[in-house]
Amino acid sequence: MSEEITIDTQELGEKIVRVLKTIYDPEIPVDIYELGLIYDVFVNEDSDVKILMTLTTPNCPVAETLPVEVEEKVKSLDELNDVEVEITFDPPWTQELMSEEAKLELGLL
Repeated sequence: MSEEITIDTQELGEKIVRVLKTIYDPEIPVDIYELGLIYDVFVNEDSDVKILMTLTTPNCPVAETLPVEVEEKVKSLDELNDVEVEITFDPPWTQELMSEEAKLELGLL
């Protein structure tokens, strides 16, 4: 039984990542996942989700709206119970956190 739960949380994690890849930073034409703004996604056996994310800068113009958008879009997955988005600036975001794909898209490679 516990093996089945593990598979479910991993599958849920992948679904959450797919949702995160539909959310874009308004100033950069790359999704927030590839940008490296998502530090961690935790899913427990109760289908509660906690997303640890950052912003490109503390005074980012979408500081108020982006976390809300992340929470609302992830909450739209029926399998989930509760979604919590926590913002952190430790460690601060740098371009090093971007995926190769994002760097290529932005001409940084």
